[in-house]
Amino acid sequence: MKTFLILLLISSTHLFSQRLLTPSNSGIDPQLIQDETSEAVWYAENAGQKIEIGNITTQIKKLNATDLLIMTTVKMKQTPNTHWVDSTLVKTASLQPIGHSSFNMARDMTFTYHKNKVTGYYLDKKTQKKDDIDMPATDYFDSSSYPTLIRFLPLKEHYTAEISIFDYNPSAVKKGMMKAYIQSVEKGDYQSKKVWIVKTADDITEKSTAVTYYIDPETRKILKQDIESGTRKMSMETIK
Repeated sequence: MKTFLILLLISSTHLFSQRLLTPSNSGIDPQLIQDETSEAVWYAENAGQKIEIGNITTQIKKLNATDLLIMTTVKMKQTPNTHWVDSTLVKTASLQPIGHSSFNMARDMTFTYHKNKVTGYYLDKKTQKKDDIDMPATDYFDSSSYPTLIRFLPLKEHYTAEISIFDYNPSAVKKGMMKAYIQSVEKGDYQSKKVWIVKTADDITEKSTAVTYYIDPETRKILKQDIESGTRKMSMETIK
C-alpha cells in the first residue's frame, strides 16, 4: 500500500508539473516564422474610455539561414519626435538569444548572450549611472523575445508552460534568470476571427501584470494584447 501511494504521488507530481521551455526544449515550429512587419496602436484605458498613447511597429526578418532579427520601434504620442528602439537577435530554429539592445529617452542597454553568462551594460540617462553586466545564465530566452516565442508554440486548449528567460532592470527585486508563465490557452473570437487566447504573467513584474494575447491560429500573428496591472489597463491592437 505504501509503495502504491508513493507511485501515485510521483505520477501526480509529473502530471501536474509545468513544462519548462528553453531554447534546447522549446517545441516551436520554425516553419511558421516568416518575414513580416506589423503595426499596432497602443491604448490606455481611463474611466472606460480608450486613449491612444502610442504606435508600435514590429519587424521580424531572417538575416540569413540561421539568424532572426526582432525589432520593435515605439513612438509615443506625446513625444512624436523620439523613438524607443528595441532589437533582439536570435537563432531562427530555437529563438536562442545572440544579442539585445534597447535605446530610449530614459536608458540604454546592450547585452551579449553567451552559453553560460550574459555580458553588457545598462545606462541610466538621468543619473548617468552605468551598470556593467556579467551574470551567469544558462539555457534561456531574452525576455523581450518571449512574446514572439509564444506565437510559434504548439498551442492547444489547456496548454500551460513555464519559460526560462533573462531580464535585467537595476530597480527590480529580481535580476537575471527568471521565468515567464503561460497560464492558460483557450479558443475564442476576436473581431469575428477565431483566435487562441493566451494568458501570461512573468517574474519581471512578480506576476503582478497579466498579459493576454489574441493570436490568429493560421498566420500566428498577434492581433491584440490586453495588459492589466492592478487597476491599470492597456491594450495593443494590430492595425496592419
